[in-house]
Amino acid sequence: MSAETIARTAREASNLLQTITSSQKSAVLKRIRQVLEERKDQIISANKQDMEAAQKDVDAGRLSSSLFKRLDIAGADGQKFATLLQGVDDVDKIADPIGQVTLARKLDDGLDLFRVVCPVGVCLVIFEARPEVVVNIACLAIKSGNAAILKGGKEAGRTNQVLADAIQHAIATAPMQGEGLTKFPERAVQVVATREEISSLLGMDRYVDLVIPRGSNSLVRHIQNNTRIPVLGHADGICSTYLDTTADAAKAVNVVVDAKTSYPAACNATETLLVHSSVAKSVFVDVAKALLQAGVRMHVDESAMAAITSADVDPGAVAKLVSKATDGDFGHEYTDLDIAVKVVGSIDEAIDHINAHGSKHTDAIITEDRKNAEWFMRRVDAAGVYWNASTRFADGFRYGFGTEIGVSTNKTHARGPAGLEGLTIYKYYLFGDGQASTDFGVGAGKRSFLHQDIPVDGSNGVRNKFVL
Repeated sequence: MSAETIARTAREASNLLQTITSSQKSAVLKRIRQVLEERKDQIISANKQDMEAAQKDVDAGRLSSSLFKRLDIAGADGQKFATLLQGVDDVDKIADPIGQVTLARKLDDGLDLFRVVCPVGVCLVIFEARPEVVVNIACLAIKSGNAAILKGGKEAGRTNQVLADAIQHAIATAPMQGEGLTKFPERAVQVVATREEISSLLGMDRYVDLVIPRGSNSLVRHIQNNTRIPVLGHADGICSTYLDTTADAAKAVNVVVDAKTSYPAACNATETLLVHSSVAKSVFVDVAKALLQAGVRMHVDESAMAAITSADVDPGAVAKLVSKATDGDFGHEYTDLDIAVKVVGSIDEAIDHINAHGSKHTDAIITEDRKNAEWFMRRVDAAGVYWNASTRFADGFRYGFGTEIGVSTNKTHARGPAGLEGLTIYKYYLFGDGQASTDFGVGAGKRSFLHQDIPVDGSNGVRNKFVL
């Protein structure tokens, strides 16, 4: 099937999905979970084959270790696969956003305007490793009434294919009851395999409404530079944590170690630690000891180096893991057990550093001073700003979105971890009674607009949702 045929049939499926009911979506999601569970052994077997092949690429230097870490779909004791299934349940339980009324206004008697949530349409999702993205995006697309075209990395090719086969089988066999379609559109979720297909699809803005890249900096920037279609995503995950003057040592250690070491390959891992000079020889030393104990390589400026070498820190660990930072270390996404450290003289210097070197993803402050925390959170230009909490909380699952389509640093449409709302937009419904625009204006015989807000709480027969 050609790329144009894939895009065209996705558009046709998208048009049909406008009439799918919430109960029909739920039936499909339940069926997807059932089929995934039934095919668990097959999926994990394919994933093991992908991981064995990927390990050879890592050993040969053709694949990064950070991408390899994202490839596993089973996890320790099968917990990652269990989380995958739970994610399907979570998406199913979330309220269907489609049809929600976000504005209701009477323009005139018999002329009522409504702003109503609707699907984006056709979403092209391109991702590296992380084969669970196939399931995450498919479920979110179904719940939000969108058609999805998925392209995973070749390193997870076997896993992606068996997951796609399971989802398409579930779609084809899901029971469809009630009004509307009698069969769920089979082309609602499609998988493509080659880069050539992606190159063609990136030029098909006639059919594709949104591109969502998930992967390396180079992948995202390539997508952003090679399409006219709107792109939702982020190129870099350069997150910072700042230790303020009143930072609590225990909180600082717990937060920073988690933010750096719990999953260093993740885009929400902290890459830069900023330290106020007043706590460089106290709180920071405790944090440094904990990071070194966890095997973190620290790239530090002169002030941070002086604080470490003058304190009771294991000299062997310092010699092995601590090095002088270069300018390139600040603003660098390590995706590994590395962190850049800089001592600053004020909260404003920390904020300015983050705004200059960060990627507008997620940044945190550790402080007991509420005024400083709020100042930091207002001034830092990022999709997420945290107080006494790890940057690793920047995640759709942790936000209660069920799962996420990605993390966006955009300032339009969706920002931060994006769940269902990232796959929705809105349209305006206008209910009239034969009026013409020229009936309104200034002068004899002209009518004035009322512009009265309409309650959407059920009074006057106006609902807060247009339900099929």
